[in-house]
Amino acid sequence: MMRLIAGCASALALLSSAATLAQSPSPADSPPAAAPAAQPNDYSNPNTWLCLPNRKDSCTVDLSTTIVAANGKMKKESFKPARNPPIDCFYVYPTVSLDQTGNSDMTAGPEEQGVILQQFARFSSVCRVYAPLYRQVTLTALRAIIAGRALPVDRMLAYNDVRDAWNYYLANDNAGRGVVLVGHSQGSFVLTELIRNEIDGKPVQGKLVSALLLGTNLPVEKGKDVGAFRNIPLCKSGAQTGCAVAYASFRDDVPPPANSRFGKAQGENMAAACVNPAALGGGSGELHAYLSNGRFIASSAAAPRPWVTPEKKVTTPFVSVPGLLTAECVSSDAGTYLAVHVNGDPNDPRTDDIVGDVVVNNQVQKDWGLHLIDANLAMGNLLELVREQTKAYAKK
Repeated sequence: MMRLIAGCASALALLSSAATLAQSPSPADSPPAAAPAAQPNDYSNPNTWLCLPNRKDSCTVDLSTTIVAANGKMKKESFKPARNPPIDCFYVYPTVSLDQTGNSDMTAGPEEQGVILQQFARFSSVCRVYAPLYRQVTLTALRAIIAGRALPVDRMLAYNDVRDAWNYYLANDNAGRGVVLVGHSQGSFVLTELIRNEIDGKPVQGKLVSALLLGTNLPVEKGKDVGAFRNIPLCKSGAQTGCAVAYASFRDDVPPPANSRFGKAQGENMAAACVNPAALGGGSGELHAYLSNGRFIASSAAAPRPWVTPEKKVTTPFVSVPGLLTAECVSSDAGTYLAVHVNGDPNDPRTDDIVGDVVVNNQVQKDWGLHLIDANLAMGNLLELVREQTKAYAKK
């Protein structure tokens, strides 16, 4: 499918979206072989979690960042987790498993470790972090579906695992604390179902600080802030809690094509939600991105350009580029999506572009947009939002 820069398989896995899962043939349409029944996981076992508070695990990683200014000057930003954060974050990762079965096993590989680094570990600066392993639908299964081949898949297993992990967390770890739900792609798809079934309109909804559902097509009624959920609207400000953020990102000069996997929602009078983390009230805002420094980005094109010219070596795993990226939500015939603009200036020494497109056989796959870096693009904005919502939740 694609070769991987830096030999890392995790970013390739991000290509497998909730949209692919949702649009794949149902058992009634093309009956694949049934997967054998699986026993529930024991989430009291610490080995069933990628991240838990107060231990060294997938969330205790190097998150240092080089800030590259437009004038080419660089400075290092260190990272420290919060000592006693007042809220929790519960994360469900996207399709990353390279296991050769329809559903993944419960052994974390480099792909699970890698996506935690990119999408969730940084949340330890604002909350206690919880990330369960779950038996997700694998890349292998989705490739087989796309190729029209049958592979035993238990479509409910991923959801049941996340539900069980959530219920274990509530019963044993939550202790009345507010919680932010964080997901991307298949993870957002599973969390959407969890919110519908277990949270929306139920007493536990009072614990919801927010739901960050990235890289997905969350349906809302056109012109309204609800749809998929009856009692959980889209976020409009940092002072608002119990709300949802959802978006799928595209370059502003490469909008979703007719065959796009993102930007549209199924159902009459329904649209895909778009909440701009950089401008919750609407309009354009600056993205505070934490971009990967050449690792965990899948591409068949050349490696990322140097961050500055003449080139200076960057040794941190992440790079921040103040002022380079802005975004706004756009609704058009192409769909509703987060349009990302790169403010490149050929007269300054900093790079004029970013890496993040899906490329297959040297061709940009426009239907994926910037799915690979949905989380990276707005990571700083999302963290600031959680900080503001934490204060609002405490007052409430």
